[in-house]
Amino acid sequence: MAPTPIYQVKAEFFKTLAHPARIRVLELLRDGDRTVGDLIPEVGIEASHLSQQLGIMRRANLVQSRKEGATVVYSVSNPMIFELLDVAKKILTSSLAETRDLLAELESTTES
Repeated sequence: MAPTPIYQVKAEFFKTLAHPARIRVLELLRDGDRTVGDLIPEVGIEASHLSQQLGIMRRANLVQSRKEGATVVYSVSNPMIFELLDVAKKILTSSLAETRDLLAELESTTES
C-alpha cells in the first residue's frame, strides 16, 4: 500500500480546522487550558455539540485532554497552531484591506 501523499494529509488537517466552533476553541485555548464548562458560554454551542467538536480535534491531535477529578481540561497539543491562526488572520486582513481599497476606488469613480 502506497503512503498517503502529503498534500492529502494537509487537506485532512485543514478539513479538521474547517469549523467555526473548532477555530473558536483554539482561540480560547491560546489563553490557557479550559474545561468544557469554561468553553460552552464562550463558544456558544450546546455541550453535546462542543464535546463532539472537541473529540474531532482530539483525534486529529489538535487538542489534548486530561482529567482533574470529575472535570476534563483541554489544552492545545502544539502551540504552533497559534502561528497558523495568526497567519490566517494576516491573510484575511490583507484580502479585506484590498477589497476595502477597491470599494473606495469604485465609490469615488461613481461620484465623478
